[in-house]
Amino acid sequence: MTKSTLENLSTPQLYKGIALFTPGGDLIYCIDPHKQGRWHSHLCAALQEILDLSEPPHFLAPCYTATVDHWLDPKTQQVKIFAEASLAVLKHQAVLNAIFNTGDLVWQPAPWQEGLCDRLVLSTYRSSFPQLWEDHDLIVNLDLSQQAPKYHPPVMTVQKTQIKTYVLRLFVAGHSANTERILKNLHELLERSLGYPYTMKVIDVLTNPEQAEIDQVSATPTLVKVWPLPIRRMVGDLDNAGKILQMLGAIEQV
Repeated sequence: MTKSTLENLSTPQLYKGIALFTPGGDLIYCIDPHKQGRWHSHLCAALQEILDLSEPPHFLAPCYTATVDHWLDPKTQQVKIFAEASLAVLKHQAVLNAIFNTGDLVWQPAPWQEGLCDRLVLSTYRSSFPQLWEDHDLIVNLDLSQQAPKYHPPVMTVQKTQIKTYVLRLFVAGHSANTERILKNLHELLERSLGYPYTMKVIDVLTNPEQAEIDQVSATPTLVKVWPLPIRRMVGDLDNAGKILQMLGAIEQV
């Protein structure tokens, strides 16, 4: 995994950091000053959203994980660091030290998980999660300081251009002729004008009201841009191509 310059991060003195890699070399991580949890499920859920996976890739833990703990020794009142990484990601120590601001720390190999981290076992997931075996030059800091995790842009400049993948959700009420027309027009507009990869999930609020509540959707049709940040919504007038592209950030706002 060859990456270029990372920005210096301001990290708290005492914290727990968790990083989750993909077989292709992408990385998502979080820094938790409260040390309240392991957060692996949050990282997996964020990867699912960003890379449009069929389900959260929980099989990546513990085989592609790294953890660092800055803790205070009660006897000496000195901050001490314990850091370990699975064998598959020990080669990424330079990146781990950069995102966690740990200098030239040498990471310890995590205990081998017999039966979980076997290459043959992991390879069985490749056909279902092909995106995880590709390198998207993706490094994402998942901010868990708030109750609802938020996705933040990569904190580094990658060797190529920064990945720009759109994650969209279209909320509709039933599958009517009008819904089909909106879908057709949106697809043609995005294919013609977006210029970047995108995924768009169609969510029927009549059968999935929970997702509508999560995304704060109260009327249909509503188009939600989940990624990249900031999250934006457009309600009702989905025939206005210019407004849609402005909302997506694909053209300059005027």
